[in-house]
Amino acid sequence: MPIYDISVPVAPGMIPTYPGDPVIEIESWSALSRGDAANVSALHFGAHTGTHIDAPAHFIADAPEVWTLPLETLIGPARVVELPDDVRAINSTHIIMQEFDGATRVLFKTRNSAFWNDQRAEFRRDFTYLTADGARTLVGRGVELVGIDYLSIEQFGSTTFEAHIALLARGVVILEGLDLRAVPAGTYELICLPLKIAGGSGDGAPVRAVLRPTFDGRNG
Repeated sequence: MPIYDISVPVAPGMIPTYPGDPVIEIESWSALSRGDAANVSALHFGAHTGTHIDAPAHFIADAPEVWTLPLETLIGPARVVELPDDVRAINSTHIIMQEFDGATRVLFKTRNSAFWNDQRAEFRRDFTYLTADGARTLVGRGVELVGIDYLSIEQFGSTTFEAHIALLARGVVILEGLDLRAVPAGTYELICLPLKIAGGSGDGAPVRAVLRPTFDGRNG
């Protein structure tokens, strides 16, 4: 049974970071080559680095933090929806046309996925994003988790963050930074577990996300 790893690797210079976020730094804290007892790495990067979860606390005061998110939301049936390359903004019309096959987790595969062909490239400001009305339509359809294949679900340069707030205010978890290049459209089992970071503001955390095909013929 194939298991699709839909996470991007985290390493300095290997993937871009969202402008203004902390850069990725991974340093050798101790090393066998220096005579230390073990190899130990020191990690420094933002909570929204690479493939990551946005918790409601990311934009909403006193909202649920990442370590409190229910596992039932983070594991379960997910629909991968593939959109044509000419779609630059995912709006309500695109969503109304889709059949989710009962899945309450929706992952959008867009032209963004091709950006990962050159992971060392500079951050792309022209990525395909979710509009505010698209976000509200997803909420209306009972979606519990929404994923996208670049580092933000929001249009670059937004100052109001309407798509984020429309989802997070209703408890919908956002999964960003997905690599869906190898994944055909269809229904899968999603497993995406964030680090259980209980410090800070609880805004988000990196995840290792995978998809497993279902056996009921709904893939493709």
